[in-house]
Amino acid sequence: MKKHFLSLSGILLAAVSTLRAETTKPNILVILSDDQGYADVGFQSCKDIPTPNLDRLASEGLRCTSAYVSHPYCSPSRAGLLTGRYQARFGHEHNTKYDPTNHQEGLPLTEKLLPEFLKPAGYATGWIGKWHLGGAPEFLPENRGFQETFGFISGYHRYLDWIPNPTNEACLPIEQNGKPVDVKEHLTLAFGHHAADFIREHKNEPWFLYLAFNAPHAPNEPTPERLARFKNIPDEKRRSYAAQVSLMDDAVGETMSALRETGQHGRTLVFFFSDNGAPFSAANGGIPPNGGLNTPLRDGKHSVYEGGVRVPFVVSWPASLPAGKDYNQPVSSLDVFATALTCAGVPMPTDRPYDGVNLVPYLSGKKNGAPHDQLFWRLNERQQAAALEGHEKLVRDGTKPDQLFDLSTDIGEVRNLANTDEKTIGEMNKALDAWFSQMTNKFVFSGNEGPEREWPSQRGTDK
Repeated sequence: MKKHFLSLSGILLAAVSTLRAETTKPNILVILSDDQGYADVGFQSCKDIPTPNLDRLASEGLRCTSAYVSHPYCSPSRAGLLTGRYQARFGHEHNTKYDPTNHQEGLPLTEKLLPEFLKPAGYATGWIGKWHLGGAPEFLPENRGFQETFGFISGYHRYLDWIPNPTNEACLPIEQNGKPVDVKEHLTLAFGHHAADFIREHKNEPWFLYLAFNAPHAPNEPTPERLARFKNIPDEKRRSYAAQVSLMDDAVGETMSALRETGQHGRTLVFFFSDNGAPFSAANGGIPPNGGLNTPLRDGKHSVYEGGVRVPFVVSWPASLPAGKDYNQPVSSLDVFATALTCAGVPMPTDRPYDGVNLVPYLSGKKNGAPHDQLFWRLNERQQAAALEGHEKLVRDGTKPDQLFDLSTDIGEVRNLANTDEKTIGEMNKALDAWFSQMTNKFVFSGNEGPEREWPSQRGTDK
């Protein structure tokens, strides 16, 4: 009997040791906003939209002041985030249209997503919010490594009082684990509730949660009560946008409260950033179509100028990273992939090029220098491309001559230095062309344009 008892005790101790080992791995929470302006959060000095929960997150971590996404609009930006690779490597450079019968319109199945690496490492994996990476069954989040899912598959959605309609992209049924569910509350708040539930349910195991809000992407539909809080904002679009950002901040607050209540706050690595800048319009006094502001940046969504690709960005990990500091070297959304895998103890794959780096040594101060020597962008519809090296940025914009900006003194990209620094222009053009040569010459198209189409000759058509 004694021998049996000792054997049972050994099994229990082994189980406890295994559980402790698993829970020492950090949780990984990626919070993504949609079309949020660079200036539209308190930690970026926004004055007319209070965001206390996002500001607290920034105070508990690091604000990355030179942070970029890999593409200036929704679907390609998400493709880069979840693969850790420039989406130009595999041709995902347009927004996918929602079409559950189209088996080519989606994030290519040749790419392996972040949760597909974390799940075998013992992580519970969850997606909540907006997908926008393909509507056919093989592209859906439950078939790309996510065990638990809650959200919509299309690129945008109503927030309130919609009638579910499988043929209307803005009114698709909300799906939970692949099945339609009724959502009675405001959609942004529903995402926050489900995120908090996921965190509580998995408190005894490591987890990865991709919380991808569609807020404040149009159409902004805040609750009447929340809209009333912003009655002093004169512009109607800005007013509804502000109310929608405020609701998203509440949802982030509920998510973070669940971490604190369950004792997981210290061991959770949190990223927050927008998928791209706010849409830009010179009309209506400069108020963009969705009411967002990218001040003091130039242009916005659909552009490789700073307003399209530079975003508010926070990294928090109380157990391992300093709090309340700014990090000023350029970082990228591509870095989430490498940072998450390294912190989870998962070796970086070596079967193909990856473009992100583990940010933790840089953010913690253990490693000096810049995480990236260079960053690059290309954009098909407007034939734009850009390269960033240190504080110098080259922009190719349609038929205009090359432009060069010094972001250390001109974050708004007002003063073109191309005529005064031909050497730098030449060197950066050479680097950009070298990057182009590594990218695919085919890309996925939306609508009726076909699944693939040749990328035009690199140098000539980008000028």
